[in-house]
Amino acid sequence: MRNHCLIIIDMLHDFLDQWEADRRDRLIESTNRLIEAFRVFALPVLWVRQEFEPDLSDAFLDMRDKQISITIKGTRGSQIHSDLAFESGDMTVIKKRYSAFFQTELDEVLKDLGVTAPVLAGVNTHACIRMAAIDAYQRDMRVVLAADCIGSYDNEHAQVSLKYMDGKIASVTTSDQIIAKLNRTSA
Repeated sequence: MRNHCLIIIDMLHDFLDQWEADRRDRLIESTNRLIEAFRVFALPVLWVRQEFEPDLSDAFLDMRDKQISITIKGTRGSQIHSDLAFESGDMTVIKKRYSAFFQTELDEVLKDLGVTAPVLAGVNTHACIRMAAIDAYQRDMRVVLAADCIGSYDNEHAQVSLKYMDGKIASVTTSDQIIAKLNRTSA
């Protein structure tokens, strides 16, 4: 699995602090287990986070039209959730739209690392995860979605998105299955 990396998308305080504690804690725990496994096997862990200027000049239209101030630069809300296993040497990509690829350096970073099979974790399944998965697939990458490491505030649309992507755009699996594959590959 040398061509894999873990990409964690938008697991930020502004999003996760609004979730029910037990649901948030399960998501973070699963994600941290997967992060640990990738680190053990010396595979890249990349973080993608949404961040906007306070005046929303770089935000997408709906945010500007409705004056939605979320994930604002310099605020705690725009930071990676403090319960996640983020390390200071980890690479972070800042995004301004749903897709982690849109006008960011992510494509070049993945090419430089030789990544052809990204594993995605994060929020929100029906928006940012789906867009990143589709954009990676459009770049001929074999996308893996860690089902227990992704979540959404909108369960209905999240389930529809997973059903749509599974077996077409991405392989939907669990963190335990991904870790087992890492263990088999390294043996």
